[in-house]
Amino acid sequence: MTQFVPLPKWVSFGIVGVVGIGTALSIKSSQPKFFKKDIVVKKNVAVVLAAAGASTRFNDPYSKKVYSLLSGRAVWLHSADVFLDHGRVGQVLLVIHPDDNEMFREKYGASVAMMGIEVVLGGNERWQSIQNAIEKVRPEMEWIAVHDAARPCISPVWVDWVLAGAESTGAAILALPITGTVKRSDPQGQIADTIPRDHLWQAQTPQVFRKEILQKAYAKRGSLRPTDEAQLVEQSGVKVKLIEGSHLNIKITAKEDMKFAELALKGLPKQKGFPFL
Repeated sequence: MTQFVPLPKWVSFGIVGVVGIGTALSIKSSQPKFFKKDIVVKKNVAVVLAAAGASTRFNDPYSKKVYSLLSGRAVWLHSADVFLDHGRVGQVLLVIHPDDNEMFREKYGASVAMMGIEVVLGGNERWQSIQNAIEKVRPEMEWIAVHDAARPCISPVWVDWVLAGAESTGAAILALPITGTVKRSDPQGQIADTIPRDHLWQAQTPQVFRKEILQKAYAKRGSLRPTDEAQLVEQSGVKVKLIEGSHLNIKITAKEDMKFAELALKGLPKQKGFPFL
């Protein structure tokens, strides 16, 4: 099947690399054009947006962080937009806290219906919430990408990177090498020791897995209470690839994080890395 894909205006003279295809495309004009490739883009990625947290550290009695306004829109909407617009995404599931269900339906019900977002009620812990969403993933989806709804400063460029990384191993996450000095404390809040930072990374999201890999990892969870999905997949024996992300991909935790997120939104890469993904 042949697909015609419009080139964005930002493409100019030069060579555009094509990931996973092993070829390159020569562009001879800076104006939008159409090019023809025998590529079928499969909408086979289900995205789970985790928004069921209690927001206890956000310290706002009136609004949880994912519903707070960032540049005039709810935080979770910024996260959702990136995936709704992505060519590989065929399903978006938003996991919310059961206590927020009535408020959410009243405030966002019409919007999520129009956008095609499926709302799932979460559990008491993150792993329970994600498991509830996994059970709703449609059979035709081949990949599951889990993203924190409280990470609104996500670029489609980074989504492309982590999707490409997962293709080689079946599992990949965005992460950052730790550059600061890491201390371990004792129960009294004093330094117990200094941890060498070599090979230490701070996990981010999205975290992308072949559907069957994540499903099997949850089936083998046992007594583990994972703080992210990669921890479960590691336990199941699958190697997870680390893809270096960005410091702009901040997770909003405290109220003051909103100020940084406002600035980060303005600095995000706007163009996708690969126009047909």
